[in-house]
Amino acid sequence: MAVYTEVSFDEAAAFLNALNLGQLQNIKGAAGGIENTNYFVDTDQGQYVLTLFERLSFEQLPFYLHLMQHLAAHGIPVPDPAGDTKGNILHELKGKPASVVSKLRGHSELAPTAAHCTGVGEALARMHLAGLDYPRRQPNLRGLEWWNETVPVVLPHLTPEQSSLILGELAYQNHVAASSACRSLPQGVVHADLFRDNVMFEDGKLTGFFDFYFAGCDTFLFDIAVCLNDWCIDLATGAKDDERSAAFLAAYQAVRPLTAQERQLLPAMQRAGALRFWLSRLWDLHLPREAAVLKAHDPSHFERVLRERLARPYLL
Repeated sequence: MAVYTEVSFDEAAAFLNALNLGQLQNIKGAAGGIENTNYFVDTDQGQYVLTLFERLSFEQLPFYLHLMQHLAAHGIPVPDPAGDTKGNILHELKGKPASVVSKLRGHSELAPTAAHCTGVGEALARMHLAGLDYPRRQPNLRGLEWWNETVPVVLPHLTPEQSSLILGELAYQNHVAASSACRSLPQGVVHADLFRDNVMFEDGKLTGFFDFYFAGCDTFLFDIAVCLNDWCIDLATGAKDDERSAAFLAAYQAVRPLTAQERQLLPAMQRAGALRFWLSRLWDLHLPREAAVLKAHDPSHFERVLRERLARPYLL
């Protein structure tokens, strides 16, 4: 989370008061990600997250906010958007789209065990099933179309070896996406960004996950691959952790078993997940936006993950 748009204490207090969320006691800019302006806000009624959206439009945002409402109604532990007196959950602050959601209990587990991965696998599968009857549709905005548009933009900043790798992988992913096996993969609403810092635990139990603003309609396998590439690897090398991978997949499949096509294409989709985040981190590093608080992620991490997935594919 980053701060691109400064919001004063008085501005936030008036905004929260209009939503009947109580009197503001504390406001703090959050610096954990890079897409939107985020503040942690405490009132005499509770703790919330105030978000001003820097890239997503008023037209795009109902998909994400109503998705969280839908999932919460289906028993999935996600932040609940606060509505105004008319029930509207998309607001405006300082000329930008804004929302306020409940803050989840607990903390992130940045060094997860197999038990944490079990919790994530189960919750992800439940989320996929709960989203099957969600009526709104929006594509994964950081999917294949975005990769094809963005690779040429970052190429001038890469070494010849990196350029060869990213162009080769992009060509491979276009080939996979055109295959009948890929077109037959189960699809629905995916989180698409369920990293370690987007899940909360308390006393070892998963209390919820958040940051749905990369969600969209895509293959469930892409969501699984993104999780395996983060929760179930050694961060220093990108190498697969067998115990955590097995725990995650067993828990997921206990809720929604994988199809034959999903099992076949898991190695390709893990490469796709690594490409997606290598590319977005390159884009954020070399074409940054100004922010008062911003912590950029290291692109080389997902370059290593991609090379690992190429050298040692995960076969089920």
